[in-house]
Amino acid sequence: MGTCTLSELDAALPGLARKIRVLEALSWPDGVEEDFLAHWRNGRARLPDVELRPREHSHEIAALETFITRCDQADPAGHFLAMTAHSYATAARMLGAMGTPAFTQYSSALYRRPDFHYPRLKLSMLDAADFFLKTTDALLGGTKIPPSPTDIPARDFAAWLQPQLDEFFGEGRIKVLLDPTLASKAIAGSSRIRLRASAMFSDLDKNQLLQHEAFVHVATAQNGAQQPNLKSLGLGAPRTTQTQEGIATLAELFTGSMDINRLRRLALRVLGIEQALQGADFIQVFEGFVEAGQSEEESFRSTQRIFRGADLRGGSAFTKDAAYLTGLLGVHTLLRIAIRDNRPDLVSHLFAGRLTLGDTIRLAPLFESGWLKAPVHVPAWASDLRRLAANLAFSAFIARINLDALDLEVFMAFEKDHEIDASAPVILDSGS
Repeated sequence: MGTCTLSELDAALPGLARKIRVLEALSWPDGVEEDFLAHWRNGRARLPDVELRPREHSHEIAALETFITRCDQADPAGHFLAMTAHSYATAARMLGAMGTPAFTQYSSALYRRPDFHYPRLKLSMLDAADFFLKTTDALLGGTKIPPSPTDIPARDFAAWLQPQLDEFFGEGRIKVLLDPTLASKAIAGSSRIRLRASAMFSDLDKNQLLQHEAFVHVATAQNGAQQPNLKSLGLGAPRTTQTQEGIATLAELFTGSMDINRLRRLALRVLGIEQALQGADFIQVFEGFVEAGQSEEESFRSTQRIFRGADLRGGSAFTKDAAYLTGLLGVHTLLRIAIRDNRPDLVSHLFAGRLTLGDTIRLAPLFESGWLKAPVHVPAWASDLRRLAANLAFSAFIARINLDALDLEVFMAFEKDHEIDASAPVILDSGS
């Protein structure tokens, strides 16, 4: 590559990373779900019959390592390119280590583990998952919250979604495709959203998927690709997954698009990953999801997400699904600090491409100078800083209220303490 300018490095990176496609490499063939569930229902449960096919990426890894040496990491843009290349190299090594303990080590380096402890915050994502599940257990155990019927076929859902994308991005810019091989209900790229062809959707899925997949994942990829000086901001590098999923999950919360079952799914996946890491096999993790109230089909797909590329006998996991809660905590905290410290510009940076939280701060001088451009596509909840600041200020204060010290009785007691004795004489101030 010789001595390269920043623009040459920026132009070269997408080609070096092009063949490193994580989710595609970890996908399972058709029919595995039906076969597993048939045996499990008949009392003859057995591990899914999936052949692990490690990907050989030694050529790409070598090229990426050379690329990193060409980057001036003292420069914020050069640092971004180097770290992005390193992220792809780690992902490539992970794909070459499928089925081995090293697979989990590389996965954990990219996406973290559920038991990763944040010393300053004195918590882990296991704590968060456990809190969400305990908080919602009682709600789901009663009859006050009706179930959400999933009665919209993928084809009809796609017909609803396409006009929403045309209105936000421009007609024909983003396509909706049906894909029978997806483990997820939906996956977003830079110019398309794929839906699992066999999936059934609910009305609640509409705004959730629109906010999460379209207005965050697609929007940030589009905004990054439209940068004039650093188009690599449009790459979906593994190192940006935590922040991407954090923004997207926060978008669901801020727009009222997340329902109780969605929140529980995210929390249950964190626990499922931890169970797999502690030695539970595919069947045990699957049955844990079923016992938690998920359907058999949904439980299979949740477990499949955890064991993609990993040893189905347990002790290993693909830890990507831990990134949702990890990212949610990180993004929400960054936005609170940004509003507190009068740095609303950081909100805009989050949408200017596929970045990490550190990138939004490290690249700030390049945004201030105009070398990096503000994002073109920003969802309404993030573009109106007045509403966003109100949301964040309220959530920051409300977090200080200790619910452990309160119950419903306290409200009646508080009211009683402030009642006026109707029999007592009222003395009016004459003003003299």
